[in-house]
Amino acid sequence: MTASTSRMSLDSALTALARRRAEQVVVSTMTALAPWRERAGTDRDLVCVGFMGGASSLGLGVALARPDVPVWIIDGDGSLAMQLGSLITIAHAAPRRFLHVVMHNGVYDTSGAQPLPAEGAVSFAGLAGAAGYARAVRFDNAESFDAALDELLEVDGPVLAELMTEATGAAYRVNPPPDAKPTPVLAQTWPRVARALA
Repeated sequence: MTASTSRMSLDSALTALARRRAEQVVVSTMTALAPWRERAGTDRDLVCVGFMGGASSLGLGVALARPDVPVWIIDGDGSLAMQLGSLITIAHAAPRRFLHVVMHNGVYDTSGAQPLPAEGAVSFAGLAGAAGYARAVRFDNAESFDAALDELLEVDGPVLAELMTEATGAAYRVNPPPDAKPTPVLAQTWPRVARALA
């Protein structure tokens, strides 16, 4: 596989998702955290901080606990590369309403834009398809992703959408509520899981 020459902005990708936001539980991580929460955040948002590569596994746990609730993962390419085994686990569990979006910008944006290993050769959609996801597709522009998204959301089984995005050049921010007390990350996460599933 050759490197993609066309890339969408992170904002345009998130905007397409935000237009469909309803009652889904959304697990986001790394550079998508703050822009997603600013655009479409609700009490059903879970943030994956301090557990690089864990967003898809956290989302799978939610999907297994509440199969009646759609779950979206907004993942990063560097994050997913740290936990590729999650693709096999998710495919085997086969959650029915599970959208796994991978923002593939080709670099570790949060630590200085170092290139992702095997960048230009790796296809997360290819890996997910081989693992057994019900559907796995790659998009180079926001328009084609937006046009296909409604159909993808109707697929019965886990779906992975690999979005070829531009690097943001920004570290991730969590943006806690202004009145939040400083507490360890896990102490913040599990009450949010309970609220998201309520």
